[in-house]
Amino acid sequence: MAVKQFKAESKRLLDLMINSIYTHKEIFLRELISNASDAIDKLYYRSLTDQSVGMARSDFAIRIKIDKENRILTLSDNGCGMTKEELEANLGTIAKSGSLAFKKENEAKEDIDIIGQFGVGFYSAFMVADRVQVISKAFGSEEAFRWESKGPEGYTVTPCEKETAGTDVILYIKPDTEDERYSEFLEPYRIQMLVKKYSDYIRYPIKMDMEKSRPKPDNDKEYETYTEEETLNSMIPLWRKNKSEVTQEDYNNFYKDKFFDYENPLAVIHSKTEGSATYDALLFIPARAPYNYYTKEYEKGLQLYASGVLVMEKCPDLLPDHFSFVRGLVDSQDLSLNISREMLQHDRQLKLIANSLEKKIKSELSKMLENEREKYEEFFKNFGLQLKFGVYNNFGANKDLLKDLLLFHSSSENKLVTLAEYVGRMKEGQKYIYYACGESIAKLDRLPQAELVKEKGYEILYMTDDVDEFAIRMLMKYEDKEFKSVSSGDLGLETEEEKKKLNEQAEENKELFEKMKEALDGKVSKVRISPRLKSHPVCLTSEGALTLEMEKVLNALPSDNKVKAERVLELNAEHPVFQKLADLAKNNPEKLKEYAKLLYNQALLIEGMSIEDPVEFSNAICNLMVEG
Repeated sequence: MAVKQFKAESKRLLDLMINSIYTHKEIFLRELISNASDAIDKLYYRSLTDQSVGMARSDFAIRIKIDKENRILTLSDNGCGMTKEELEANLGTIAKSGSLAFKKENEAKEDIDIIGQFGVGFYSAFMVADRVQVISKAFGSEEAFRWESKGPEGYTVTPCEKETAGTDVILYIKPDTEDERYSEFLEPYRIQMLVKKYSDYIRYPIKMDMEKSRPKPDNDKEYETYTEEETLNSMIPLWRKNKSEVTQEDYNNFYKDKFFDYENPLAVIHSKTEGSATYDALLFIPARAPYNYYTKEYEKGLQLYASGVLVMEKCPDLLPDHFSFVRGLVDSQDLSLNISREMLQHDRQLKLIANSLEKKIKSELSKMLENEREKYEEFFKNFGLQLKFGVYNNFGANKDLLKDLLLFHSSSENKLVTLAEYVGRMKEGQKYIYYACGESIAKLDRLPQAELVKEKGYEILYMTDDVDEFAIRMLMKYEDKEFKSVSSGDLGLETEEEKKKLNEQAEENKELFEKMKEALDGKVSKVRISPRLKSHPVCLTSEGALTLEMEKVLNALPSDNKVKAERVLELNAEHPVFQKLADLAKNNPEKLKEYAKLLYNQALLIEGMSIEDPVEFSNAICNLMVEG
């Protein structure tokens, strides 16, 4: 029998498909199983309208057989089979898809779900086999034919014998090389694992003889081996069941088994969406952040299935960064796949699903916040930082979506509160949402800059994450209430009389402030009377867009480009130290310089910042003690 040449393009095209389209050789099994499932589907759907087929057969199955000795792997189905002409058309022409043609012919019919649409998956077999045979007998035909090929050089089609309708795909597995171990595809455990990974939810049973052991009948201390046909796949996906049919234990077991977590998920989102984006989704919010979650090594993404077949282990485009903690899967019949199921065309459908998922996750988190506050606070402890990054990222594009999910520690409530809760209990006439950023709640609660705000009875939001102030600056306002740091210039709390007094004191002590600023030699842009201090003598604040807290965060990053906020040294005019400074300005300018440096370093320490010369600071304290 003369070898026929492939009708499509050239040897180069087949080489490309075998060596380039699929990045993992193991994909071949998924492709061949999907083709077998399609063949059974076609016969099943034909039985619904063609009485000559009879009732839909209940013994539909895909069988896998391993012959280690001869290095043969066989996949068989009892589906529609192929005629000689169909073998020529579907396997002799690269990128010719019988499944796609069948789908187009039956577009008007409902419930038709054919997986293979591009006709190249079959050729992935040549990644692991140096010779492939396809023995097929069309349903209702008396003839069977064998298609055989050793790759790009061509193929033959010859008559053969086959008892029943269906198709056998016989792979002669390549010998092992230094770089590749093809023998792994002749190991039952490896085949079982690949079926579980990629084809667990094919709707027909995938069966294979598995070797087992049992005690000998006449001696229970010795064991004998035997083979037993075993179904390798689950067939019915959990996510396609009605919620009423699934228990919490089912969800928990599925999550822990599928995503290798030892803890039950904190929350489960099980949804079926139809319309412009039709898909099933089963999403989980973990109880704890993975050990590498806040590192570059963490990969976000959901498992993506097309009609129950895994096509992507982690599809990052289905999750926005701010919800990257979500784990789970999406199964859709409507995705546009390109010629490799490993890759997706970034089309409108995928974006619609991603947008829908984002809204769904936001809705579920909002419900948890409203109805299960303790659980939500547990969630926020693990993943709240990611939500804050989400507010700041992309120039605040997602701030309106995320702002109501944020929690901050309240100075008056001594617990986590939402921005809505803060605004809802603001005092009459309160202009701003006050906040303070720092290392810890305890330190912020003793911050000198917060004294006046507290004395007025206003609530302060304590923020201890590095990203907090950046996120707040991006928000700018919440319900038309502007955010105001307790360290900012104008707190909006002074009466006109108090402002007048401050201006008078500033004018009276102008010379003092100039001498102190000069003594600090460029370390501060201003020295002034503080409108916020009540019991402390001194504090540091800043002017301009860059705050002291932002300076600390940015300078902690691994970069040579250091930044510096415009620092202002504020003095409490009612504190005894202030009168001492005023006296020194008139009588002992040199001592004033020492005191200015001492107070500046004190303010740095209060702010949680390091001082430039600890030795000088220590000596100044010792000198002060000696003088005392």
